[in-house]
Amino acid sequence: MKIVLNDYFYALTLNQQRTTGMQDHRNQEKQTIIINQQNQSNSMGLAGLILSILAWFSSCLPIAGSIIWLLGLIFSIIGLFKRPRGTAIAGLVISCIGLILLLFFFGALAFLGLTAAALES
Repeated sequence: MKIVLNDYFYALTLNQQRTTGMQDHRNQEKQTIIINQQNQSNSMGLAGLILSILAWFSSCLPIAGSIIWLLGLIFSIIGLFKRPRGTAIAGLVISCIGLILLLFFFGALAFLGLTAAALES
């Protein structure tokens, strides 16, 4: 993508010259500034983010939800090694929150199972 900025920066340089007391703008030439930007994307990080979000909605499916969550975690980790890292970090955070909630849920089930077994005996 090519951005050509001409009159805006010329007006800025004119205002700076007027405030600093430099010579009149009629003798100055126009400046053309060309900025080349490359569109960068991190497809692995984006896939990890999308799969991590899908894992939240498919968490009620026992096997499919776990597979989608694991794939989202793996793609997010792979995406951390490529730039830009924003989507990969977001996918990793969402996956880690899902892992913490999953461990908390199974821990609560185990605790309830142990207390129920202790009350019966």
